[in-house]
Amino acid sequence: MPDAAYLALDWGTTNRRVYALAADGTLLHRAQDDRGVLAVPAGGYPAEIAAIRAAHGDLPILAAGMIGSTRGWHDVPYVAAPADSAALASGAVQAGQGVTILPGISRCDESRADVMRGEEVQVFGAIAAGLAPADALFCQPGTHNKWIVAEAGTITDFTTAMTGELFALLKAHGILAGMLDGPVADGPAFRDGLARGQAGDLTAALFEIRASVLLGTRAAEDAASFASGILIGADAAARRDLAGRTVHLLGRGALATLYAAAIGEAGARTITIDSETAFLAGIHTLREQLQ
Repeated sequence: MPDAAYLALDWGTTNRRVYALAADGTLLHRAQDDRGVLAVPAGGYPAEIAAIRAAHGDLPILAAGMIGSTRGWHDVPYVAAPADSAALASGAVQAGQGVTILPGISRCDESRADVMRGEEVQVFGAIAAGLAPADALFCQPGTHNKWIVAEAGTITDFTTAMTGELFALLKAHGILAGMLDGPVADGPAFRDGLARGQAGDLTAALFEIRASVLLGTRAAEDAASFASGILIGADAAARRDLAGRTVHLLGRGALATLYAAAIGEAGARTITIDSETAFLAGIHTLREQLQ
């Protein structure tokens, strides 16, 4: 087995992933924990980096994600879209201790503003690895779902939807608290929610969750699936350009399955790409551009 040449960090808000990679990008080992940026106190990053190296090797580090945000170690300025992987690499910042932090990408014009950190690495990796064409529409399900447009290998536009966070807030607070604790799965209730969410009156549809349970037209145990369908259906319907298209779905697990169902209902075809595979291909592509 080759020796590790560097460590790649995917450092998010709540979770952190550490990958030891060989010089050619081969994955040697991985680790994941809950030491996202919200778990690191002010001034705590040097100790965190030391602990990572103690566990995984005293190696150069290339980090992406929220570690480069205002809540992270250093606020690394965004690179403005349109941006390709070379532009992203050119915005990297040396944080000290042999740590390089990648920027995110922003878009801001008279119509709207948006930002992302980390998701762009997966997009560039999917393209570099031949898992997606250079001209593609990507969907990255998560707490903040991303729709990303790539043209000729360049990210030209993207939209962030707070779909997952809205579900979590509805589940924990307000009139629906206590009603959304059941499992969420693709089934009749979820599909009903997709159709309801596509109708365009999201706030009314959300209140219908409570009313339908109270009036006995929907089983209480199906409320969570119905609610998830409403939110994801509204998210997909907002695209308005999915019919007949191919969407490259960067994800894994249950949430990716739910989004695939929603995208299919909107008339598009999905190709699922493993998000970790895409991230590793992207981070290695960026490292080569930094050398």
